[in-house]
Amino acid sequence: MDTRIFFERIHNKLNNKFHILWFTGMSGSGKTTLAIYAKKVCKDLGYKVKIIDGDDIRSSDEKKLSFDYNDVCLNNLRIAQLCLDLKDHDVDIVIVPIISPYKKVRRKVKKLLEPFIHLIYIKADIESLKERDTKGLYAASDSGEIDNLIGYSSKNPYEEPSNPLMIIDTGNKTNIKESKNILYDYILNEIFNFQ
Repeated sequence: MDTRIFFERIHNKLNNKFHILWFTGMSGSGKTTLAIYAKKVCKDLGYKVKIIDGDDIRSSDEKKLSFDYNDVCLNNLRIAQLCLDLKDHDVDIVIVPIISPYKKVRRKVKKLLEPFIHLIYIKADIESLKERDTKGLYAASDSGEIDNLIGYSSKNPYEEPSNPLMIIDTGNKTNIKESKNILYDYILNEIFNFQ
C-alpha cells in the first residue's frame, strides 16, 4: 500500500479522538521504556503526545507524597485529572507509565477517564525485576534500607489488574523487541482502529 494512503487512513480513523494509554506495573517492569516507544510511534504518525511520569509529578510537589496507600491514591487521581486537563490543550494522546498498584484506585481512575483510557498491564516476574533493578530498589529492600517497596514488601502489595485491555509480559523470557511489537500492533489496531 502507498505510504501516503496508509497515513491518511490512520488520520481519518482517529477522528481527533483523545486517548490515554495508562501503563500499570511494578517498578522496573518496563513501563517508561514502552511509554517512550509509544510516544515515538504516535508522534511519527503526526499526533501531539505527552508522557506524564509519576516520578516527575512527585518531584514537583511542594509537599512530598509518601508511598503509603493514601498518598499513592492521591498521586494517581492527580495524574488522572492532569490527563483530562491536557485534553483541553490540544494533546491527542497522553501516556502514563505509573505503578498504580491498587484495584480500587484504578477503578476510580477508569471511571474518571472513560471513555478515553486504555489500561495496559506491563507484567514482569519478581526474579526479572530483581535482576534488572534499574533503580536499586529491590536491593535496597533486601538490605532493609526501604521497607515498603510496592509489590515486594508484604505490607505494600501490588494488586494485579483483573481486566486490563492488554497485558504485555516483559519478564526475562521475553525481549524488548517482542514487547514493542505487541504494543505497536495495539496502537495501530485499538488506538487508530486500523485493521
